[in-house]
Amino acid sequence: MTDVVDRSALRQFLLGLAQGMNASAESVDRIRDTIAEVATASGGDGADFVVLPTIIIVETGDAEEQRVAFRSATNASFRFDQIAALYDLIAQAKTGEVDPLDGIRRLNEIGAMRPRLGWFTRTLGHAILTTGLALLLAPTWQGALVAFVLGFGIGLLKLVRSPTLQLVMPIAAAFVCAAAVFLLAEVIEIGDPIRLLIAPLVTFLPGGVLTTATVELAAGQMISGASRLIYGFVQLALLAFGILAAGAVVGVSSDSYEALDASSSYLPWWVPLLGILVFALGNYLHFSSPPSTFGWVLLALVVAYLGQWAGTEFIDPAVGGFVGAVAVTPVVFWIAGLRHGAPSQLTFLPAFWLLVPGAAGLVGLTEAVATDNGLADFTAALVSVMSIALGVLIGTALYRVVHHGAEEFVQFAVAPPPAEDEEPAPTLWHRLSAPLRRLRRPRR
Repeated sequence: MTDVVDRSALRQFLLGLAQGMNASAESVDRIRDTIAEVATASGGDGADFVVLPTIIIVETGDAEEQRVAFRSATNASFRFDQIAALYDLIAQAKTGEVDPLDGIRRLNEIGAMRPRLGWFTRTLGHAILTTGLALLLAPTWQGALVAFVLGFGIGLLKLVRSPTLQLVMPIAAAFVCAAAVFLLAEVIEIGDPIRLLIAPLVTFLPGGVLTTATVELAAGQMISGASRLIYGFVQLALLAFGILAAGAVVGVSSDSYEALDASSSYLPWWVPLLGILVFALGNYLHFSSPPSTFGWVLLALVVAYLGQWAGTEFIDPAVGGFVGAVAVTPVVFWIAGLRHGAPSQLTFLPAFWLLVPGAAGLVGLTEAVATDNGLADFTAALVSVMSIALGVLIGTALYRVVHHGAEEFVQFAVAPPPAEDEEPAPTLWHRLSAPLRRLRRPRR
């Protein structure tokens, strides 16, 4: 009876971990690998899993006593403090230090965690986050001020926990922000109005979803990748509809949707660096990040921006996101592997928003509907999303090669040479030291 109870607890614990990783915007292949490792560490060697964005199935037990448990994954999302607590629990569970019943209790505590910061601070953080991105996308001081006000309003709107409002919030937010920006664009110099709109809507953009979908498709997770891809484009379509509806109400011509010449809105060279710092501070406040993670998030953002800038300046703007993704992915995994680092999802998500795959898609989709030349812009947006996802894949592969190669090198370097009376093991150390051992042997 105890074994049955333990297996039942293990199934519920694994379901809870998978659901929490889903809420952390993790890809299904990594969720599956993680819960498989936890199951092995907890004594559930024969467990099998099916992980999708909306449903999770866990099977445990021997052939004669197999039991299946499943759970519908909600569309909830974790704050950064919850993500950090979840991955701390996962790190302990991988080593078998957590009993399943205790793990279930801790998962419930993580799900019920109250934000570390108050509502006003989190709303102010959303406004600061918006301002930092505005300095990167549409760099004018007037535009940054407009973005701050709009970001504060959207931050207040996001405090309302109404399921009905959650369904229409992307359209409503896009409509309100677009109407305000289009009206203000006729009065003050705010730069490119379409790109300025991206800043207050950034937390609605499915940039991470589209990139995760492409990574999952490349990894062979067809059902999950295809469903996320469709979901991401539907989110973009809702936001674009809100912008176009506001343009129709305000009376904006199709020419107003064309991107403006960026050279007319250049600010000093240090403004993008200020924008990155402000953007990191906004993420820290809005998502109630643990204090120790601010520096790591800032490092990831700087690496992503420098990579994107280098790719744009020295190769081609179309591959800027690719170079940024290749540069930041190993850094994110390196940070996650440190003893006092930060979970990969906590540093990945701000970097995704900085690389702006969702922003490019929203601009392209809006212009595709409103202008004659929009199809080319939307195609370029698709290429941007694919290039960033490819950069994540290549960056992940590079990290694994370097990380595992370094581990093997250290293992061979510190291993003592085998004794002469032992059968030599086929290791790198043995092959390299064989000539020296032959020289040391006395002649008979």
